[in-house]
Amino acid sequence: MTLIDLKRVIAGEIDPPACDQTLGIQVKSAIAGKAVCSWEVNERFLNGHQVVMGGFITSAADITMAYSMASILENNQGFASINLQTTFLRPLHIGTTMIESIIVKQGRKTCYVEASVFQNEQCIAKITSSIMIL
Repeated sequence: MTLIDLKRVIAGEIDPPACDQTLGIQVKSAIAGKAVCSWEVNERFLNGHQVVMGGFITSAADITMAYSMASILENNQGFASINLQTTFLRPLHIGTTMIESIIVKQGRKTCYVEASVFQNEQCIAKITSSIMIL
């Protein structure tokens, strides 16, 4: 098993992990604890109510938070989510979606990270996570 260096993904040197490719997440920027990704939502992500299923939204935010983390860590460091909480503010539909994340507090062993999901300049969801530095 080969680990994927997210810093090399950010630089465009290698392909992103399979989960990013499955969802279609595209990294736009990731520097100094801040990351921005885009997501082209299509009908594959819709539930029976014809809106995006919440687990996909949370996954897109989790991926974006990973790029925030990768932007600040040393090459020999890894990370893992301790918890992940999503608050949904409105439904997400087919179309372009932007996800922004930022490390709010960085400690020696954990970081507190927040993400927001936007579509048509409206906030769809807010996501928070505590992430352990390994």
